[in-house]
Amino acid sequence: MTWSTADIPDLAGRRALVTGATSGLGYETALELLKHGADVLLAAREPEKAALAADGLARAANREPTVVELDLADLTTVEKAADQVGKTCDRLDLLVNNAGVMAPPYRQTADGFELQLGTNHLGHFALTGRLLPLLLKAPDPRVVTVSSIMHRTARGLTAADFRQPQQGYWKWDAYGKSKLANVLFMLELDRRARAARSNLLSAGAHPGYASTHLQAAGPELAGRAFEARVWAGINKVVAQSAAAGARPILYAATSPEARPGGYYGPRFEFRGTPKPTSPTRAAQDAALAERLWVWSVEATGVNPTLTVPS
Repeated sequence: MTWSTADIPDLAGRRALVTGATSGLGYETALELLKHGADVLLAAREPEKAALAADGLARAANREPTVVELDLADLTTVEKAADQVGKTCDRLDLLVNNAGVMAPPYRQTADGFELQLGTNHLGHFALTGRLLPLLLKAPDPRVVTVSSIMHRTARGLTAADFRQPQQGYWKWDAYGKSKLANVLFMLELDRRARAARSNLLSAGAHPGYASTHLQAAGPELAGRAFEARVWAGINKVVAQSAAAGARPILYAATSPEARPGGYYGPRFEFRGTPKPTSPTRAAQDAALAERLWVWSVEATGVNPTLTVPS
């Protein structure tokens, strides 16, 4: 399969929300959506960075995005962000669950969850649930959840992982589990959409190894400047660009050929043009996905429903 951003169809009249859009994959995803005519909402935690990103995108795409303040590590702000979108938009055609943290030192979210599972999965689970009524008003809505090749390192997941204590914490194990949760959620959302006979398309993507600030963010939080510089050097030698890493995301978000429950990544796993790929056996465990859904409802207080609005 050969595909490039030139194959993105005209998106005029479609409204998209992209989380983590101030840099990296989210920025490149928002840029291409804007260039192809979509109205884009940038959901980001830091207002100053969001304003700078919005200005850069407006100049590059000659279209003005809208900023939505969102901190996925705080379920109260997730609710506020969804309310803001609901007050200004009559529908939402596309939600790209992209934002995330990778391998930081031990932290908890505002609600007491381990930071990576709390941000990468629970925050997006709650956001998706709260935005579903707007998505279901669109003729062909899509939710694209961004995972990682690191989901392959996780063999399973339990409810106790949400509130893992600092003792025994291993940052890469927690990251792998958060990315496993992303795929499990994406596939369970697809199963529930089909069972409800909804026209919602839930798909997933991973960027391979793309050069973004994500690799250095964890060491910077821990005050390890040398490690951050090492990651930056590795990125220059090994990684593909953020723009290239965003292509599987954009394929899942825009291609007429993207399938419900499809999972897309680079052709050569770490880099290359988009192609369909397969998540691990653990990620395709329907029973585990159903349990994760129940745990997530209990943790967030949000119960996503796929009832089509009347």
